[in-house]
Amino acid sequence: MIRAYLLLALGVFTCSTAAVMIKASSTHPVLLSAVRLLLATLLLAPLFFRALAAHRAAFTRAQLLSTTLPAVVLAAHFISWAYGARMTLTAQASLIVNLAPVALPFFLHALLGETITRREIIGTAIAISGVTVLSARDAFAGGGDLLGNLVCFGSMLLFAWYLALGRRNRDVPSLWLYVVPVYLQAGLICAVAALPWWHTAADLPPRELLLLVGLAVVPTILGHSLINHALRNLRGQIVSLCNVGQFIFAGVMAFFLFGENPAPAFYAASALVVAGIAMVVLNHSPAPPKLR
Repeated sequence: MIRAYLLLALGVFTCSTAAVMIKASSTHPVLLSAVRLLLATLLLAPLFFRALAAHRAAFTRAQLLSTTLPAVVLAAHFISWAYGARMTLTAQASLIVNLAPVALPFFLHALLGETITRREIIGTAIAISGVTVLSARDAFAGGGDLLGNLVCFGSMLLFAWYLALGRRNRDVPSLWLYVVPVYLQAGLICAVAALPWWHTAADLPPRELLLLVGLAVVPTILGHSLINHALRNLRGQIVSLCNVGQFIFAGVMAFFLFGENPAPAFYAASALVVAGIAMVVLNHSPAPPKLR
């Protein structure tokens, strides 16, 4: 059990590096998203073909087609996240984007008719009040973070929608038969959107190439795989709540790497967000979708 919690902590940490590497990179956000997704697809391809060989008879054309809408949503999430992570403080961006467990029940209600409880509504209100505290502070301070907060919030909604679609498509016989086609299609969508900036890829310095490979390997493959491993061995509520802790790791790294020091209002807002998410997550007995 201790090993499972250590792997969960490692998964949360590796996922938190995404915001830091995005901010450290100077590659255009759309191009960055395309390369991140396509590299992840290439590296995960052997797992896809192994799963296809094992489940070929059970993997239908309809299940493959069901990956298209999640791919569109994921592409929009990755692009908006790449923009948002650079527009506001790293810890703040990570905190807002990890509000997804709070928004998820509303998407599940809309897509699957799952009931929303009063506790979920109250928890959502508490968490949103935390984001409101951050945004109000940024609006009055005039530092430009308000727009970044809004972009990150929109990216969070897209990610919650993506998770809800994963729950709806959970009949796909293997995780890799779902994730890899989603990554591939999302990467191709981003690649088309990035056409005006592909010419810059030829001149990327080694540091940028390393950051792009790091984004594909560390948070996209390693981090998400560890989170999915934790979901198979620990209560889903615990995993979801611990995953919110990404903003702590991201904030510490940003302090040492970029000299970012959040204002006092950030800590009060963080407490509200975590309290709201805890109220929503601990309200559920079933595990959340095992896809990210």
